[in-house]
Amino acid sequence: MTLRIGVIGTGAIGKDHIRRINEVLTGGKVIAVADICEAGPKAIAEKYGVKTYKNGADLINDPEVDAIVVTTPGFAHKDPVLQAIAAGKPVFTEKPLSTTAADCKEIVNAEIAGGKHLVQVGFMRRYDKGYNQVKAMLDSGEFGVPLILHCTHRNPEVDTSYTTPMAVHDTAIHEIDVLHWLIDDEYESAQVIMPVSTKYTHSKLKDPQLMILRTKKGICIEIEVFVNCEVVCEDGVVKMPAPSTPITRKNGLLSTGIETNWKNRFIDAYDVELQDWINSAGKGEINGPTAWDGYLASMTADALVKAQTSGAIEPITTGEMPEFYAK
Repeated sequence: MTLRIGVIGTGAIGKDHIRRINEVLTGGKVIAVADICEAGPKAIAEKYGVKTYKNGADLINDPEVDAIVVTTPGFAHKDPVLQAIAAGKPVFTEKPLSTTAADCKEIVNAEIAGGKHLVQVGFMRRYDKGYNQVKAMLDSGEFGVPLILHCTHRNPEVDTSYTTPMAVHDTAIHEIDVLHWLIDDEYESAQVIMPVSTKYTHSKLKDPQLMILRTKKGICIEIEVFVNCEVVCEDGVVKMPAPSTPITRKNGLLSTGIETNWKNRFIDAYDVELQDWINSAGKGEINGPTAWDGYLASMTADALVKAQTSGAIEPITTGEMPEFYAK
């Protein structure tokens, strides 16, 4: 049986997911799209023959739509996710779950009240081959207990609409989720150190930033805000390098390229992630990152944003994981 999918949001990532579902993956088909801008849905309808809606609620309540994908901007995730929960339909939402911890907790509470797992958050790094290899090594115990994590996340450039808090909500949010998953631990405090700013930044962006997280087990994590991760353990070190590219030798130079396009870097992870969601949702299950994971990420992000201005070590208090989300 084919899972009939409605997509809310037809921007860059929305169009890419629609292409992915209809042309690459199996078991699912996009049959409806919604966006407040008419141009996006119109172009998709001409290509795939889908139904179009001006608002997400109408799409969600379409009886022919089995499951929902939300790819709107982060601030517009909360309402369609809550509406999907109310309709009893599985919903895959791109990260973040929402832009505030309070909104994420509202989604968590609604899902628990409904009594069924319906929400998956698009933290695609959990589906990346490299990260899964690192996790398998750590879980094996061969390297001992993790002590320190070093991470870098570098963007070639950003425009002037990119602000200091976005370094957390739009960039480091990926590390926030994947790292607590890698080491099976939760955060207890956050700190941000602001080095001297680069001449390439602008008035609304402190750049670079050094973010420091401490977990409940005492593991220290530093994130330089790329896709590298190094875990220092008691008995060894696990390091995931940047994806390999051809090594060239020319004009007296030996060099290798660096992938600067995040879509190319994680294209396989996106495919695996959405295929897993389609397979699971078709069976009435959700096996990827949960609403609780989205809430934890948001709580941590809020603490980091606060630390950006306070300069202090900010506590992170999430409370105990509800039994509903226990594996």
